[in-house]
Amino acid sequence: MDREATSPETVKQRLLDAALKHVRFDGWSHSSFRAGALDSEVGVKEACRICARGPLDLAVAHHRRGDRVMREMLAEQDLSGMRVRDRIAYAVRTRIEADSDREIVRRSSAFFALPPNAVTGGRLIWDTADAIWTAIGDTSDDLNWYTKRAILSGVHSAAVLYWLGDESPDSQETWAFLDRRIDDVMEFEKFKGLFRENQWTRGLAAAADALSSKVKAPSRERRFNLPGC
Repeated sequence: MDREATSPETVKQRLLDAALKHVRFDGWSHSSFRAGALDSEVGVKEACRICARGPLDLAVAHHRRGDRVMREMLAEQDLSGMRVRDRIAYAVRTRIEADSDREIVRRSSAFFALPPNAVTGGRLIWDTADAIWTAIGDTSDDLNWYTKRAILSGVHSAAVLYWLGDESPDSQETWAFLDRRIDDVMEFEKFKGLFRENQWTRGLAAAADALSSKVKAPSRERRFNLPGC
């Protein structure tokens, strides 16, 4: 048998595919996990071995699949001619469209909002923001690395929640909402620029920049890695 076809990651993806149709009705539950194990012929015992945290590991795999699809879609596009704010908007929209099944996304949002899953959900959103910034060419390695991802995590989360309730044609209201949120962030960036240029505050800005330059982004190997996934 093909070793790749039986690798844990390949089996997990097969299990995920089988479970998704049950998730639409039962959420990320042990019921949908078991049904996916039986439908995929992976078997419950093997499914539990591969996904030690059960439905949580499957939900994580689903989110990461969306990130992977987004990266592949963005890699096919030449974004070099876009302004940074337009690249961000395009990438966030691409990520949302990579998970086009609203009911699955709604179930995931509710699942990761549960207290036992909230930390995992937060890390996944952070990873998505990191994937977006990396895909559009961000090279920051100081405090800006953290602030960019923190801000984008909030923007992306807000856009997803808006999209879940959006009934406008082609989600036009969501993309307009996304543009407004990004414009708000850009206004803040303009304010920071004025703060640096003002004769009364540029000394404080220089001190803040000197302090932030000592903060370094984590290496790729040390970035959020969720156990058991």
